[in-house]
Amino acid sequence: MVRPMGYDTFKNITMQQLEALIQLVDAGSFTRAADKMFLTQPTLTKHIKNLEEAVGTQIINRANKGLSLTPEGQVLYSYARRMIRLREEAKEKIMEMREHEAGHIFLSASTIPATYILPRLLGRMRKRYPDIRVHLQTCDSEETQQLIFNGHAEMGVIGKEPCDKRLCVETLWQDQLVLVAPADYPVPGHGKTISMEQLVKEPFVVRERGSGTRENIEGYLQRKDRLSLAVFNIVGEMGSSEAVKEAVIGGLGLSIISLYAVERELKQGLLVLVPLEGGNIERNFYLIYRKHLHLLNYHRRFLEMLQASVSAR
Repeated sequence: MVRPMGYDTFKNITMQQLEALIQLVDAGSFTRAADKMFLTQPTLTKHIKNLEEAVGTQIINRANKGLSLTPEGQVLYSYARRMIRLREEAKEKIMEMREHEAGHIFLSASTIPATYILPRLLGRMRKRYPDIRVHLQTCDSEETQQLIFNGHAEMGVIGKEPCDKRLCVETLWQDQLVLVAPADYPVPGHGKTISMEQLVKEPFVVRERGSGTRENIEGYLQRKDRLSLAVFNIVGEMGSSEAVKEAVIGGLGLSIISLYAVERELKQGLLVLVPLEGGNIERNFYLIYRKHLHLLNYHRRFLEMLQASVSAR
């Protein structure tokens, strides 16, 4: 088909093509993406080809080691997610008019609540409100705030209190950061503690920069002893609490970690608590969302479940 000069091929882009791009990037392969969309692989491939023709350039790098986005593809992928989200918002507003407690909640949470607290809560919520779908992704506290500001998440649960006035902030659960060691570590006797002077000499495992756990530890050290992690004997920097925990179990070093993350391993005898001079570090988890977020019925049901879980602890 011959098109007139100046014809805008971007007008040929369909929502299904944008969904195909999102699923392809998220799944990492044409086969898995096609299965998730209930399409044949040739059909999915055709959607991507038509999308590239409409854009006028390649958006997917295809290689033996996997798929990646070209710079143009990264731009299109970001806008595609926002457009799909806008479509979901339109659907949700119409559903609200019908007074149904049903909809999709896009939630981002830092590692501890996303791994050890929210999954059980969502299981209970599913039984009570089967038509509410919560899409949970795990990011650190900084990334979660950015996802909310960019419109890729509606709500977040993080381990440090934000100062941004664009956000509504509600205090949720209290957490303790405790010092843990491998099972064979010589724990001080009854009533004895390990001092910071002793701890800085031990091999130490930490979370990556940007994590709420790390920032809470750094704040505690500065307030209590005017120290920084720079003086510690850091032997490993991990991207998740699970990785930190496995490193300690494996004997790499000691670490300060959320009690939520190690309750099971402490009961199983895989880890031991080391009493920290001055006591454990206490912090809260916070619910955050944009002040101008229009709360629908299913958002309110989710907030009620969160608040009930706080009261139950």
